[in-house]
Amino acid sequence: MPTIFIFFGFRFMFYANDHEPVHVHIIKDGCEAKYHVSPLMQIYNRGFKKHDIVLIESIIEENTDVILDNWHLFFNNKAKGDSND
Repeated sequence: MPTIFIFFGFRFMFYANDHEPVHVHIIKDGCEAKYHVSPLMQIYNRGFKKHDIVLIESIIEENTDVILDNWHLFFNNKAKGDSND
């Protein structure tokens, strides 16, 4: 489960077996949300309150490039490693 970053206790991450389109999972205190990154769109919210969602969406919007870069770096390297098996 590669972690991209942690802000205010919110862990922004993806799973090693995730798939396109690019999306991010956010986890904190037993709650989880999932968002498509570009365009920003909530896929699900399991337990976060409205004020948490506002903050999460703001963090994603301000860090879209970081999330995309990490996604592509991880999955491009993973694909290269898989082709060597």
